[in-house]
Amino acid sequence: MRVRPSLLLVVTALAAFFVAQTALGSTPVDTPAAVVELAPGAGITAQPRPPRPQGHRLAVVRHDIGISDRPGGPGTGTLATSTEFGSPQVLGVAASRGDWLGVVTSERPNGRLAWVRRDGAVTVRRTRWSLHADLSRRSVTLRRNGRIVHRLTVAIGRPGSETPTGRFAVTDKLDGSRYGPYYGCCVLALSGHQPNTPPGWTGGDRLAVHGTDAPATIGAPASAGCLRAADADLEVLMGKVPLGAPVFIRA
Repeated sequence: MRVRPSLLLVVTALAAFFVAQTALGSTPVDTPAAVVELAPGAGITAQPRPPRPQGHRLAVVRHDIGISDRPGGPGTGTLATSTEFGSPQVLGVAASRGDWLGVVTSERPNGRLAWVRRDGAVTVRRTRWSLHADLSRRSVTLRRNGRIVHRLTVAIGRPGSETPTGRFAVTDKLDGSRYGPYYGCCVLALSGHQPNTPPGWTGGDRLAVHGTDAPATIGAPASAGCLRAADADLEVLMGKVPLGAPVFIRA
């Protein structure tokens, strides 16, 4: 039988390639490489990233501390270890610049931070709790790690004394009976101020979330600026929300 020259060339080339591969002891490229199993802990172990801290920062005042209008600026006042109502002074931290913390305090107008140096006078902690008020819906939500765990209906400021919006912090948790039936069972005093108190009002200008002796007003624009809720809801907040926790109020 006569073999075509082209076929003979192909067979000869394949035979030569096989002989060369065998002589060199190489492994064909499509042969799986051997798998070597390492004992547990052998080799280089990747270090996991530390989890990002969750929650909102709080600054617990351990010693009287000076406050400034800007990081590194001159002193403009002093914060004591307790509030005017006698509670431990715990500040919500809204910003930081180097060794300075921008804190939410009743010693500043709404929307303005005071700056304190982060040193031995303050201890920084975190909370996963926060309050969020929606004035258009007349509701407040209690959240943990951003998730709603409780929702309550509230009265809001009446026309002319609307509830201010912005970021505030819980400064005190008080027994409402100390201040009269108007405040219901409980008061969560806030860092914010009401710039438009009603004529003849004698209750001060501090904002709060509190109970009421007029439950029919809940859900209506009926207050001097505070948020009023049912006592049962206030008791939930009193048990969950720590001092310094942030309170976000939007229109």
